[in-house]
Amino acid sequence: MSTPTDPVTPYDATHAEGLQDWRYGLGALLARFETGDFATGAALVQSIAEVADELNHHPDVDLRYPYVLVRTTSHDVGTVTSRDLELARRISALAAEVGAPPSPHEVSSLEVGIDTVDEDAIRPFWAAVLGYETTDDGDLVDPTGQRPAIWFQEMDPPRTDRNRIHFDLTVPHDVAEERLAAALAAGGRLVSDDRAPAFWVLADAEGNEVCICTWQNRPSSGGPSAGSGQG
Repeated sequence: MSTPTDPVTPYDATHAEGLQDWRYGLGALLARFETGDFATGAALVQSIAEVADELNHHPDVDLRYPYVLVRTTSHDVGTVTSRDLELARRISALAAEVGAPPSPHEVSSLEVGIDTVDEDAIRPFWAAVLGYETTDDGDLVDPTGQRPAIWFQEMDPPRTDRNRIHFDLTVPHDVAEERLAAALAAGGRLVSDDRAPAFWVLADAEGNEVCICTWQNRPSSGGPSAGSGQG
């Protein structure tokens, strides 16, 4: 029998009943609700806070003028659990009550990857200059949870003919191909789709790279270390 702390796979979270407002990304459930004005958003946040206290499970909430962003994960487990599914359903019901429709295609998560020949030599610099913390996996995370995580990829041999920093953008699985097409139409080029739909590697006209990533065919734990890894 499952318990509230049992991890939920990205597939099961994506296809769970009542989770149509939410998208899985990097070990969390993400949702955006269009409130239209600040007062409605504040009221929704207050209701979310009350439900979170009731369930003793608290999400990250970002209140903006026309919308509210919500991110929920089980920090003690490091990924999505059944607690997050229950909280997400309750939040969706609250949003419906105040007339705040969901915009699941508007959510995303950004990581920054740095190619290196010696990650131990450069990690302290990036941690210090950004005020980040180092995880057990050697990735860097913002302790405030507001800025992108950073992960490092060892280069062998050094690739001096290309950029050393690239972005990993995780989008909803049902948005990825549309975003890919838009990027190519805007002058980008496809570097590789060997690992699609886990990620597509794109480059701009000067060779700077970005990976469009989804939860599909990636490690279920999420987090920076589950990034594309091809840099």
